[in-house]
Amino acid sequence: MEDCSELKQKYDACFNSWFSEKFLKGDTNDSMCAPLLKVYKDCVAKAMKEHHIELKEMEINYLETEKEKKPHS
Repeated sequence: MEDCSELKQKYDACFNSWFSEKFLKGDTNDSMCAPLLKVYKDCVAKAMKEHHIELKEMEINYLETEKEKKPHS
């Protein structure tokens, strides 16, 4: 996902600018960063697919289940 780092930085910069210059002044229209967010999300999705990571696997709660790894004694 290193390939996505620059895209994340660009989106973060846009978001921070929107948040401080628009949102905090009452403008909740967040469409100015939408194109950057889409490109970044697409990049992450592609990287996850290449590494055989499925989003649904990340959403599974393993804590306090038999699948949670227990420390070796």
